[in-house]
Amino acid sequence: MKNYWVAIIIVILDQITKYIVKETMILHDSIPLWDTTIQLTYLENPGMAFGIRFFEDHPFWGRWFFSIVSIVASGALIAYIHSMRHEKWPYRFSLSLILGGAVGNLIDRVMFGRVVDFMDVDIPDMLGMQRWPVFNVADSAVVLGMIIMTIFVLTHKPASNTVNETSGTDTPATGGIN
Repeated sequence: MKNYWVAIIIVILDQITKYIVKETMILHDSIPLWDTTIQLTYLENPGMAFGIRFFEDHPFWGRWFFSIVSIVASGALIAYIHSMRHEKWPYRFSLSLILGGAVGNLIDRVMFGRVVDFMDVDIPDMLGMQRWPVFNVADSAVVLGMIIMTIFVLTHKPASNTVNETSGTDTPATGGIN
C-alpha cells in the first residue's frame, strides 16, 4: 500500500486544484501571476496531451476511447508497481507519480469527457511554440515521474546474471534494477 500513497496524494491535489479552477474561473479566462510569463488559464481539453485529438467529429467515441485506454494503462501500471514493490524507492516513486497523474486525468475524462488544464507558462520560442501547452497537476506528476525514472534507469545498472559455481547454471544476482 505504501507504494500507492504518492499516487493518492497526486490524485487528491489534482482534483482539488481543478475544482478550484472550475469554481472560480470562467472557461478560457486567464489570470496573470507573473506578468504573462506564468498565468492561470482555464481550458478543457477533450483530447490527449498537447491537445492532440482523435474522433473530433465524434466526441462520444473520443471520450470513451481515451477513457478505456487510460483505464487499461492505469491497470497495467498498478500491476507493474505491485511487481516492482521490492525495487529501490526512486523507481517506485516515479511509477507512483505517473499513476497518480494518469488517474487524475482519467477521473476528469470519465466524469466530464474532457480534462481541466490551467497552468500556463510562456517559454521563449521553444520547439517553434509561442507558449507551452496549458497543463495541470496530473500532467506535471507524469512528466516529473518520467524524468525521475529516466535519471534512475540511466544511473543504475540492471542486475547482471552470475554463474553459480557449484552447479554451473546462470542465476540472477538480484532481481530488477539496482
